[in-house]
Amino acid sequence: MKNSFKNLSYPELKVKREELKKKYMEFRFKMVIGHVDNPLQKRILRRQIARINTLIRAHEIAEQKKAAEAK
Repeated sequence: MKNSFKNLSYPELKVKREELKKKYMEFRFKMVIGHVDNPLQKRILRRQIARINTLIRAHEIAEQKKAAEAK
């Protein structure tokens, strides 16, 4: 699961990040209510979101470098 995001394109990463954020928020609400089977899932979701954010930022930096080289 760690490296499964590397082959996604920039728009796909953004969509996946939004999906994971929604899933994370729903999970947080379930934790407050108390109906959670695996509490470690919260940590896993946070880390997946962080990995995707890192890849998105890497794409943005690459685009900035291309733009700077074109000038």
